[in-house]
Order: sequence, then C-alpha cells, then structure tokens
Amino acid sequence: MSQIITFGEVLMRLSPEGNKKFIQASLLEFYFGGTEVNVGISIANFGGEVKHISCISEDFVGDTAISYLRKFGVDTSAIVRSKRPLGVYFLEVGAVMRPSSISYNRSHSSFSEIKPSMVDWNISLDGAKWFHWTGITPALCQGGYETLKEGLILARKKGMEVSADPTYRSGLWQYGGNPKEILADLLNYSTIFIGGVNEINEVLGTNFTYSEEDFIEASKLLMKEFPSITKVFDKIRTAVNASWHKIRSRMWNGVEFRETEDLDITHIVDRIGTGDAYAAGLIYGLQHFDDYKSMQFAAAASALKHTYEGDVNFSNVNEVMNILEGNTSGRFNR
Repeated sequence: MSQIITFGEVLMRLSPEGNKKFIQASLLEFYFGGTEVNVGISIANFGGEVKHISCISEDFVGDTAISYLRKFGVDTSAIVRSKRPLGVYFLEVGAVMRPSSISYNRSHSSFSEIKPSMVDWNISLDGAKWFHWTGITPALCQGGYETLKEGLILARKKGMEVSADPTYRSGLWQYGGNPKEILADLLNYSTIFIGGVNEINEVLGTNFTYSEEDFIEASKLLMKEFPSITKVFDKIRTAVNASWHKIRSRMWNGVEFRETEDLDITHIVDRIGTGDAYAAGLIYGLQHFDDYKSMQFAAAASALKHTYEGDVNFSNVNEVMNILEGNTSGRFNR
C-alpha cells in the first residue's frame, strides 16, 4: 500500500461520560479527531502508510495531539505549528429518541491560520499515490481552500488518485466562500467521489431523489461535469432511532450499479466518525479488492466504528473481514 495523504484540521472533542447532557456532568472525557485525520488513522490501523498535513497549536495540547497521531503510525512530519489554540468541539451523545448535539469552537483555531506558504507540497507529496480531501477543510477558511487546491493540483500532475468526500455543512461556511463554486472547483482535481445525491445536488444545483434510478443518473451527470471522476460510492444510513441504525453502500462505477445488504447496528456506542470510517475502508479496499468488495469492506468498517467511543475507528482488517463473512453475533473470540 502506497502512502496516502490526508489534509485537514485536528480537533479535540469534549464529552460528558456516557449519554449525559453537559448540565448533568461534572467530568468530561476528551478525544482527538477531525474528519480527515479520522480517515488517516483508520487507514493506518489497516496497515496503510499515512501522512497527515495540518496546522496544530504550539502548546502541550498540540504536543499531545501529535503524539496521538504518532501512536498509530501516522507521519506528522508535514504538520506546522501555530500560536493559536487547537480547535475544540463539544458533544452530547443522545440515546433512543434523543438526538446527539454538537457545538464547535474552531473559528480562531490554529488550523484557521493555514495558508499555502505554510505547506511545501512538493516535499509533502513525494512518494505518495493517494490524496483524500473532504468538504470540511475548504469550508473552514479561505486559507484552507487555497492550500488544499494547491495540493490537489500537484497531486493530479503527479498522477495520484484523489478521493473527494465533499461533505456540505452550511454552518461552517462563515468566511464568505461560495460552497457550490468552491466544491465544484476542487472536484475538477478528483477521481473518486464519496457521497450521494445530497452532495451531488449541492454541487450541481439539481434535485435528484434517493431512488436507484436517480442515483445512477446523478452519478452519470456528475461524471459528465467532472470527467476526471470515474467512480461514485454512497453510504446509506437508515435510522430506526438514535441508538439503532442500518448501514449499506451503493456505487456507480461508470459500468454497473451495485448495492450491499443492510448491516444492523442495534446499539450505537458512538456514531461520530462513522462516515470517515467508511471513506477509510473504501480507500483501503480500492487498493486491494474490486469495487464491490471495496464498498462491502467500507460499509463493514463504518458499522464497526459505531461500536467504539471517540472519533476514530480502531478496527483492523481481520475484524472488518470478520463482519463481511457474516460474523455479527459479537460472541467471544477465544
């Protein structure tokens, strides 16, 4: 497996224990995460070689965050430091009919200071074969968008595979950037699209539905508008309640439509980072399996992430393959 590049903000998450609301709590647990770094750590747990690029606070919190990444074998050599604090978010984990709630404190974080001159992409991409980006990074600040674009341009010049998860979160786009225009701009340098009709509608200004036929037509139109994109993969979540979800995957690879069976997660421990676990599973899978098995692997990885506290999927390849083989009873391994 060749080196994979991830680029984005590293965050600290603060949560009360269990399913408590903040008003109930006197103690908080902390975790490190962030969309792109979650993907990177998960791939590293699968045995992949990963380099994460970011801007992290120059204090003991930042030191701890970097140590956390290194613990999983993630290359942190391209991370730069800032006098600004690490971004933080606060999470109340819901249960049954009560949804989870998130509040962000990242407007003036260390990553918000990122700009193209801070990253030497020639050095950072040396020897790498895959670049993964998400719509979170260009949503945070102008510098995030400009730095990411510079990296993507060079990645494509080098012939790298570029996976895009253009997650759209309206609350993050506060600096004046136009989400539709910026995401479309970045998709010009992408080859694998990780998203469904919602993301396609956002970029193209269309109104496709969730039906199989519309997903295929949306994927075809996306590929027509962005000829570098060759495959579209979509994770579908069906929520019975806040504690019980079903996960499956579907794809259009320019030749055929395929869809996996539902995986039941009947007791969710933590759903943060489950989309990132899907992306990581897909990236790993596409370097080892065919398209269908890759999205099966991605769906199983996403399902397993629901069983871990924190933002990161700690599963290894054998544990994911065990789910693919139908071993979902959770019986003891002896």
